[in-house]
Amino acid sequence: MPQHIAIIMDGNGRWAQKRHMPRTVGHAKGAAGVKALVEHCAKLGVKYLTLFAFSTENWSRPADEVSTLMALFVQYLEKEMGALAAAGVRLKVIGDVAGFAPELQTRIRAAEKATQHNQAITLVVAANYGGQWDVVQAVRNWQAAHPEASVSQLTQAQLAQHLSTAGMPDVDLLIRTGGEQRISNFLLWQAAYAELYFTDALWPEFDEAQINQSLHWFATRERRFGKVTNPNLEKAL
Repeated sequence: MPQHIAIIMDGNGRWAQKRHMPRTVGHAKGAAGVKALVEHCAKLGVKYLTLFAFSTENWSRPADEVSTLMALFVQYLEKEMGALAAAGVRLKVIGDVAGFAPELQTRIRAAEKATQHNQAITLVVAANYGGQWDVVQAVRNWQAAHPEASVSQLTQAQLAQHLSTAGMPDVDLLIRTGGEQRISNFLLWQAAYAELYFTDALWPEFDEAQINQSLHWFATRERRFGKVTNPNLEKAL
């Protein structure tokens, strides 16, 4: 069982367009399924689930769509976090949250504080997030913590301590729904050795059966991390 699953939730707009509805309806439908998926992953023993909710590039989308995404985020914090907190879910938001409205920033901080001691699963929401931004911020944060040091002294382990995911395990399984096969600036450092699972299912269609299918696929993978094939595993297969 992977300890850390990351998902690029793609296909909300296309799901709605296929049904001759506004793209914003697709985003609402996609958000509605998150709670059940989080609870399912917690029951399976997954410790971290990271969802790509809003990228740094998403600001270029139509204004009404961006507004809807922001409203859904607020709504989710209002309506769903109580139930998720009761189920032992800890919330962590990564990304440049300073770019959000003050009200949303306040709600994010409150939800993180209210769930900080929960241990069933950590739900990580990547909002106004970009993998390249994350690495640059980590370098800046390291330099701020070591103002007298030269960047030539910076190690991989030290940089990892200043990423937005510091203290979390690296991604084991990265899933992208919607049929595209790219990672779109998502957790570039943390997914260096992740298994990549691409599915044609649009995000509103990605349910418990779909996540189970991805986990069965993950179980067939041999994770070598740059090493040679395990001969004992080959014999067993």
